[in-house]
Amino acid sequence: MNKGMDIGRFHFDCPVFLAPMAGVTDTAYRVIAHELGCPLCYGEMVSSQGIHFRNEKTLTMLRSEPGERPLAIQIFAAKPEMAAEAAAFVEDLGTADILDFNMGCPAPKVVKNGEGSALMQEPERASAIMEAVRKAVRMPFTVKMRLGWNSEHINAVELAKRAEAAGVDAIAVHGRTRAQFYAGQADWEAIAEVKRSVSIPVIANGDVRSCSDLRRILEVTGADGVMIGRGAQGNPWIFRRLTHFLATGEELPPPTLAERARVLLRHLDLLLQYKGDYIGPREMRKHATWYTRGLKYGAVLRERFNKATERQDFVDIINQYMLE
Repeated sequence: MNKGMDIGRFHFDCPVFLAPMAGVTDTAYRVIAHELGCPLCYGEMVSSQGIHFRNEKTLTMLRSEPGERPLAIQIFAAKPEMAAEAAAFVEDLGTADILDFNMGCPAPKVVKNGEGSALMQEPERASAIMEAVRKAVRMPFTVKMRLGWNSEHINAVELAKRAEAAGVDAIAVHGRTRAQFYAGQADWEAIAEVKRSVSIPVIANGDVRSCSDLRRILEVTGADGVMIGRGAQGNPWIFRRLTHFLATGEELPPPTLAERARVLLRHLDLLLQYKGDYIGPREMRKHATWYTRGLKYGAVLRERFNKATERQDFVDIINQYMLE
């Protein structure tokens, strides 16, 4: 079932990757994911325009830590020259090992600017951007896309062929259209069509939350690797479990309450370190509700976490509801 895969000069024995997610896959979470077995994390998508204007918040998103390498940084842009400039900046900065370009984000504020999945409506412009980025950098270059704009306009195969022709090293395909956003079921058969159409590696994305899901998506799509998005929210153990399953065929048990509590606090401490005493706890609120999803006292935990403003608040909640 598993033969590993290459992205440029990087080889991954168990290619189960963390998908880029805005507001989720920052440095703190990427470090956690790496510690729990993720061989490659994709950072939050970064605006090429923000890089061009040297926006302070944008540049902060390009930072990385030694403990999370190799790392893929994802950029988005509407124009070839802007994408190429941003790509060269990321390469020169040296904080990432792989460059990814976003052609899949469905957010209206991104699409209205001709970025993200809007590019799937304009294959020629998408090709021009991919060619410009490939010329601008020597580092491994990947692209993430969807199946198409909507069910009447499925063109992932065409875009994948264009990506291969442009010199892209690997393609990640989310098995939904832009119109679906995150609703419905991911179409794994459509990803299989993409895989059959190109010779470069294809990474399947969509609806993988368990070892059985992993087995089935690889069987159905024939993909070289898998990318985990929402299934990793509050669940960094998914990487340890899925990579172990790929390597051995064995399923590890889920984390204990004590381990959930330990990693939750580790995540909080990293957020405090990278984002400070005010922003850190507030950003941790959503993660904490994900970490404790499905647990006893779930509603109470959500209410308590959403009022937490400092580290001790989280410690008190964990001691009361998770460790007693």
